[in-house]
Amino acid sequence: MLSKSQISLLSSLQHKKFRREHGMFLVEGYKSVTEFINSGYQVDTVYHTPTIVPKMLNLSRNINFQEISMKDIEKISTLKTPQDVIGLVKIPKWPQLNYNSLKNRFSLVLDNVQDPGNMGTIIRTADWFGIADIICSEDTVDVYNPKVVQATMGSLARVNVHYTSLAQVLPQINLPVFGAMLDGENIYNTGFGTEGLLVMGNEGNGISPDIERLISTKITIPRAGEAESLNVAIATAILCSEIKRNSLK
Repeated sequence: MLSKSQISLLSSLQHKKFRREHGMFLVEGYKSVTEFINSGYQVDTVYHTPTIVPKMLNLSRNINFQEISMKDIEKISTLKTPQDVIGLVKIPKWPQLNYNSLKNRFSLVLDNVQDPGNMGTIIRTADWFGIADIICSEDTVDVYNPKVVQATMGSLARVNVHYTSLAQVLPQINLPVFGAMLDGENIYNTGFGTEGLLVMGNEGNGISPDIERLISTKITIPRAGEAESLNVAIATAILCSEIKRNSLK
């Protein structure tokens, strides 16, 4: 059984302020918790119901396991239908972004992406296409937001997410900068090469003027129908696929 203080602490991690204060975030679901256990993240405690005990035997013995009731799970879960396992994970202290490590490959840049579902899907997409780093503006949604973590389906454990001032950092990275814009060059006619940064903008406003000025090549996914725009996560997936296809030529 969880104490009132434990429930208070774990519930507070739904908010960015307390995640920063305690340096912790929650991961829900056996598969996602397993991904973090097998990564470089430090898992502090795994809370689980009695029904899933046999699966716990497959996990590292160096972790604190605490068996709790489904009622307690429901008190700390952020899901409408809570799962049997919740992991309490420490937020890592990322080293300063090494610009040289970004060479000879592509990385994503997110300018004020706000929707947690979009953010989580973009991280999962980056993992699928082997993109190791995502560089985010300081006003992009917190990567440890419970909805973001859930949407990544464990991919967050394998993708490095950095928050910084894009206006200050992008000029220091000596790489081509591709920006997704409605008035850009057709991506199917674009030579992406083997390295660069792909900038994706805010869901409603696109890429901000300050960052647009730093883009070396504006690109767009050609429209064949009547939709006004594409969801940023879907657009990111299409662009990543085309970049990968180009690299295999």
